[in-house]
Amino acid sequence: MTAFGPIEWRKSSHSGPEGDECVEVADLAVAIGVRDSKNPGGPKLASHLRRAKLRALDL
Repeated sequence: MTAFGPIEWRKSSHSGPEGDECVEVADLAVAIGVRDSKNPGGPKLASHLRRAKLRALDL
């Protein structure tokens, strides 16, 4: 949950096809959140990459 409401996580296109290497991403308005879908309550990473860079990475 952020000050703007709940965080909406989605599976990244870079996740493995078998479902065993899943990465989820979320648009946090001022950053991009990244987490391991197998451990959603675990550590998360926030990156301040620009949206153009994210599109280039296909996240």
